[in-house]
Amino acid sequence: MSNPTSQDLLRRAKDLLPGGVNSPVRAFRAVEGEPVFIAHASGPWLTDVDGHKYVDYVGSWGPMILGHTHPDVVQAVQRTMERGASFGAPSPLEVELAEVIRAAYPSMQMMRMTSSGTEAVMGALRVARGFTKRELVVKFEGCYHGGADYLLVKAGSGMATFGEPDSAGVPAGIAATTVVLPWNDERALRALFSARGNDVAALILEPVVGNMGCVPAAPGFLELARELTREAGALLVFDEVMTGFRVAFGGAQARFGIQPDLTTLGKIVGGGLPVGAYGGRREIMQCVSPLGPVYQAGTLSGNPLAMAAGLATIARLREPKVYERLEKLGEQVERMFVEAAAKAGVELTVQRVGSMLTPFFGPGPIRSWDDATRCDRKRFGRFHRALLEAGVYWPPSQFEAGFVSLAHDEAAMEVTRKAIATAMQGL
Repeated sequence: MSNPTSQDLLRRAKDLLPGGVNSPVRAFRAVEGEPVFIAHASGPWLTDVDGHKYVDYVGSWGPMILGHTHPDVVQAVQRTMERGASFGAPSPLEVELAEVIRAAYPSMQMMRMTSSGTEAVMGALRVARGFTKRELVVKFEGCYHGGADYLLVKAGSGMATFGEPDSAGVPAGIAATTVVLPWNDERALRALFSARGNDVAALILEPVVGNMGCVPAAPGFLELARELTREAGALLVFDEVMTGFRVAFGGAQARFGIQPDLTTLGKIVGGGLPVGAYGGRREIMQCVSPLGPVYQAGTLSGNPLAMAAGLATIARLREPKVYERLEKLGEQVERMFVEAAAKAGVELTVQRVGSMLTPFFGPGPIRSWDDATRCDRKRFGRFHRALLEAGVYWPPSQFEAGFVSLAHDEAAMEVTRKAIATAMQGL
């Protein structure tokens, strides 16, 4: 019997899984394509079940910063697996990883491990509400913080109104505990805190947004968020699930010099295995059970396999000039987009922070969700399909950041350069 093709697998998957996938963006609908099924990966390369090889800029949506199947990570997981995959009890590795994280993120004086970034955010916002004894959460349009009901909201009719459900199945009453503001809008942020600052438990943000494409905070915006939350007695929560250990060893808070009250991490801290963590000031985290009244638990929290993979990954990131190399690789890919667009006469805005970046088909800069949605998504879809055909696996949505890994070598970069040039000329 021959091996199944991507089309065979997609047909079978659609009978079993909604849309044939286990996470919506993987369905390729945003680029009017069909997903390829990956058979294996190594370094910067993916190989699908049909035998096609791609340079990978998804990197499992960020965690594969060393590249796929890095030998240190593989060996660490194998050694750990031989001793047991899960205990449901404390183990040394979770203590070791927590120590490593705290050394890199001094703001996380105490933390709790989880099994996903979504869980980490849920835990952080629950403890923020428990600590402040307030209910209101403020988030920004275009920032994604996982699948909790009260975070799946869109902006209401005014600048600083309560959110409205952005997904079926989310009760309006739950969505009403969240206020949504435009990203990078200082006036809206000031107005909200002037009117309702004493009701706010937490302001949560991605310091570099990755889920409307790569959209960093405007100069002074993070500083304003820090100032207003401190004055109001609210907690500032940095969602660094994506930026943690990605834009700097100490994440965005180290890169930009802003210390939040709470931080959420994921992705890289598990080396590609399911993981999350949240933490912050000791007095806040002492509210978490069993020390305090805020309950949060998880059977696989601190799972030894994820802890081992995270420790092995972070050990490599400690090496000298790692982030200089990531910066240069990101700059190199950015330059490929810019030069190819100029040669083809295509209007393109490329936004990058370190090794995460997004090409937007339209004028820039992109500062908000409204800016991002004005880009030419049809053109991006055509570009994406051409890239895939030329051997580059780019995130299948205009609104997702791409990621460069330390494994992207000269061969991968040359394939990337040719693919971008060819795809851009075809537009």
